[in-house]
Amino acid sequence: MCLGIPGKVTEVYQKDDLPMGKVDFGGISKEICLAYTPEAQIDDYVLVHVGFAISQIDEAEAEEIFSYLEQIGEAAAEEEAEAEAARKAAEGESS
Repeated sequence: MCLGIPGKVTEVYQKDDLPMGKVDFGGISKEICLAYTPEAQIDDYVLVHVGFAISQIDEAEAEEIFSYLEQIGEAAAEEEAEAEAARKAAEGESS
């Protein structure tokens, strides 16, 4: 299983004879190899895995993935808060 993260292409250029680009991930920009998606242009969305754009996706699909990632983050924060509350309750009982 691999985890692909969607990003928006902001620049396209050649580097060492490879198609490359700058891809924005919610305010963080990274250099990404576009060899597997040479048709990707500025403002397109791509799915990125370990520095390579592995497929081109539409904006709706990117937004859906962003939503899932946000839900995962919220669930993790909630779980962490519950664990912290349980830890504090256990410390209070042992006092």
